[in-house]
Amino acid sequence: MYKILVSDKLSEQGLKVLKENKDFKVDVKTGLKPEELKSIIGDYDALLVRSSTKVTKEIIDASSLKIIGRAGVGLDNVDLEAATNKGIIVMNSPSGNTISTAEHTMALMLSLSRNIAAADKSMKAKEWNRSKFTGVELYNKTLGVVGLGRIGQAVSKRAMSFGMKIIAYDPFLSKEAAGKLGIELVDLNKLFSESDYITFHVPLTEETKNLISSKQIPLLKKGARIINCSRGGIVNEEDLAKALQEGKIAGVSLDVYTNEPPKDLPLANFDNVVLTPHLGASTEEAQVNVAVEIAEQVRDALLGLGIRNAANFPSVDTETYKALQPMFNLAEKMGLFMGQLAQGRISGVEVNYSGEVAKFDTTPLTMSVLKGLLTPVLKDTVNFINALSLAKERSIKVTEEKSSDAEDFTNLISLEVKTEESRFRVAGTLLTKKDPRIVKINDFYVEAIPDGHMLIIYDLDKPGIIGNLGTLLGKHDINIAGMTFGRLKKSGEAITVLNIDSQPSPKVLESIKKLKYIKEVKVIKL
Repeated sequence: MYKILVSDKLSEQGLKVLKENKDFKVDVKTGLKPEELKSIIGDYDALLVRSSTKVTKEIIDASSLKIIGRAGVGLDNVDLEAATNKGIIVMNSPSGNTISTAEHTMALMLSLSRNIAAADKSMKAKEWNRSKFTGVELYNKTLGVVGLGRIGQAVSKRAMSFGMKIIAYDPFLSKEAAGKLGIELVDLNKLFSESDYITFHVPLTEETKNLISSKQIPLLKKGARIINCSRGGIVNEEDLAKALQEGKIAGVSLDVYTNEPPKDLPLANFDNVVLTPHLGASTEEAQVNVAVEIAEQVRDALLGLGIRNAANFPSVDTETYKALQPMFNLAEKMGLFMGQLAQGRISGVEVNYSGEVAKFDTTPLTMSVLKGLLTPVLKDTVNFINALSLAKERSIKVTEEKSSDAEDFTNLISLEVKTEESRFRVAGTLLTKKDPRIVKINDFYVEAIPDGHMLIIYDLDKPGIIGNLGTLLGKHDINIAGMTFGRLKKSGEAITVLNIDSQPSPKVLESIKKLKYIKEVKVIKL
């Protein structure tokens, strides 16, 4: 008998999926305080949440959970690292709210265009000011879509029915794939300068934070309107308020905020702003869809019928998993490493397996590579299960090759990523059959530990470089935890890989770039 705790409100249809199974005992206890949840979580095999319950490391450590299921996409409220370390499968339901969020985006776009909120407020005040609320049409306007995943594509399809021209930015979608959708793929600057409307459908990352702020606002087309139904923090709310005040943009509509609920929101003072309290997934249908989806996934996983949409676990049978388990961590870290090292739009990925690992079905390892590779951009929406399909959606050609000969290594994974700019290569192996190592970066042989904060420095093989780097980093209180070097020939091109204990600031990176013989610096976070 498996015990399942549902700690957030879940639709009855979702609960029914679990309750009708005689192998499950389902308890619904919502509104639990953290200490209350911590005190009872040890009795359960699975936990189902939405966004209210915060599944912290303390709660995870106190549990005996096998599965955590999130009814929705974002996993911000689940400590994924803690769950992974304890061997708990974490699942989300990424497709259940696609339609509801896309429709909400269109609702906000239309409300903004026709001054619906302000006109409604005026009518309820017993006014009749038709001329004050003259709007604009969507027809023949250009919509810029940032992020062409499921929701971005759904919004684009609906906007096309209004006669809008769609341009988009998505670093993981090929121009060919976008063209099949009738969408022109452009860079961000062109999207900002040519769009009458801009809508965001990307996860919040260091790269997507403040995608529109005071720095980008001068690039925007005069009269542009901004819509954000993805994640708070992608647009800078204060800077948008200032742009509205100065007449640089025509309107803003938000469903998500940097802080939720927001306090002292400056945008609330404008009539040409439409604000909703994170309602993108708040439809009856979406609530049912995500609940049923996650309930079915948890049911099947507990009963050994398959694992879907797991954020931290590949789909493989037990025996194969035991044999390959040490390689999964290496494969994912190599992908994550390459996702930050490679520059340009990815069009192809080739993974070569050499040695003993080539005897097994290596598809799960390739999934791990792709999960790591796509994570820097797609974050919570990519997992071990959907990584291959997401790559296919973006017209990324994925190939596998195997060889029984691994040269000097018992096992070797070689990864090559082709972009529109160049080809990037990395190879990795296991030390003592469990500790991952990067042994080659492009043409340079190294022995780097893929962990934490890493500095990849391309330089010339000249005396004094290491001393200068150590002095500079020490000056900024950044400790070097590990170091490895590679060179093509004496006094020629070389690479220095440093493991450091903290994230270097942009100022530190600029200082490194100015050191003698340094050609390029890249920060990798694993």
